[in-house]
Amino acid sequence: MKRSELNKIIRDCIELVERRGLCFPEFAKWSPERWRELKEEEREIVDNMLGWDISDFGGNFKETGLLIFTFRNGNFKHKDLYPKPYAEKLLLVGDGQKLPFHFHWSKMEDIINRGGGDLEITVYNSDENEDFDTVSDVMLTVDGKKVTVPAGGKITLKPGASVTLLPGQYHQWVGVPGTGPVMLFEVSSTNDDTVDNRFHSAKNRIPEIEEDEPAEYLIFNDYKDYVVF
Repeated sequence: MKRSELNKIIRDCIELVERRGLCFPEFAKWSPERWRELKEEEREIVDNMLGWDISDFGGNFKETGLLIFTFRNGNFKHKDLYPKPYAEKLLLVGDGQKLPFHFHWSKMEDIINRGGGDLEITVYNSDENEDFDTVSDVMLTVDGKKVTVPAGGKITLKPGASVTLLPGQYHQWVGVPGTGPVMLFEVSSTNDDTVDNRFHSAKNRIPEIEEDEPAEYLIFNDYKDYVVF
């Protein structure tokens, strides 16, 4: 992914989300220069991977990808320093954009459609080999209601609807074409995307950035190149 593409994707996201009445914290818009000035008392932002995150899975972002902003998170490795047991994220899904099949070994999450288009989610349980269980039904909770979905079945989240996904449940989603971008929120247990994603076939969860122009915003994987405590 080119830095110019990343800059524009984040700019467009900020404009879209703020137009819908949601305000970001100040660090969402910090310049690289401000990141270089980060103080020790602000290191939770870096240690817990708060801020922007993106993936194009090595392909065309508009077709397959996800833009994320993490507002708050605990820490898998340093629970003594950061005992927070929960995380909150904004996930922006483009019209027709897909997130590939994956599950989490540890994380339980609620995916909430906060407005815009519809989200179609396909689900499987995972088997003992971490492949699709093509036989057993998937037990979900949709807005507090227990729902049974056959292996490979789909549910659709319209604006305002939510689903709880348990560890080990494969899920793939797509912004239903023609309904517009989908503004999702994720409320979950503490999350570490570097160790708790099991993608079925997709690769390159964290993209390599081609620096064709200066960074306007940093993603969490940039922090190591800008922040020194």
